[in-house]
Amino acid sequence: MKVSREQAAQNRERIVETAARVFREKGFDGIGVADLMKTAGLTHGGFYGHFASKEALLGEAVGRALGGAGDGWQARMAAHPDDPLGAVVRSYLSPAHRDNPGAGCAISALGADISRAGPAVRDAVTERARAQFELLARAAPGDTDEQRRQHAIATYAAMIGGLVLARAVSDAALSEEILAAVAGTLAAPPA
Repeated sequence: MKVSREQAAQNRERIVETAARVFREKGFDGIGVADLMKTAGLTHGGFYGHFASKEALLGEAVGRALGGAGDGWQARMAAHPDDPLGAVVRSYLSPAHRDNPGAGCAISALGADISRAGPAVRDAVTERARAQFELLARAAPGDTDEQRRQHAIATYAAMIGGLVLARAVSDAALSEEILAAVAGTLAAPPA
């Protein structure tokens, strides 16, 4: 049975949204195309009508996940004009983010997978990382654009590393301590 263009677009959107969440939860190799399509409520046979390969879907899903993070960061920054960078840091390095990788940062959830992925995925990450750096640089301290950019890159890298480490340890108190230490180092508490 042939579906309308509108339905096909909705199906594609459902696949990308599902993939963005499930890949962050399970990793790139943690779910195959058949199970991914089943999770999206679609049949396996329809996958290749939307994507040339799993790699193509990975690139789009990671790009989507990272784009959503940028939108969230902009909203937090706007809601906290006195401490926009601190608001992003504290939200990123929160127990809620740590405990919900499927709705969180794709890089912290999939960093090792991304580093071994092909060009579609790495290009999507490169594009979105640059956008994240620009966004953070708007709120970063520094006297020059270059200083603010360097601070933004270092902040983003430290947030990712802190979250990865907080997820990796088995001791809940240590995990909390890692989040608090990294957040406290990156952003002073709001005035």
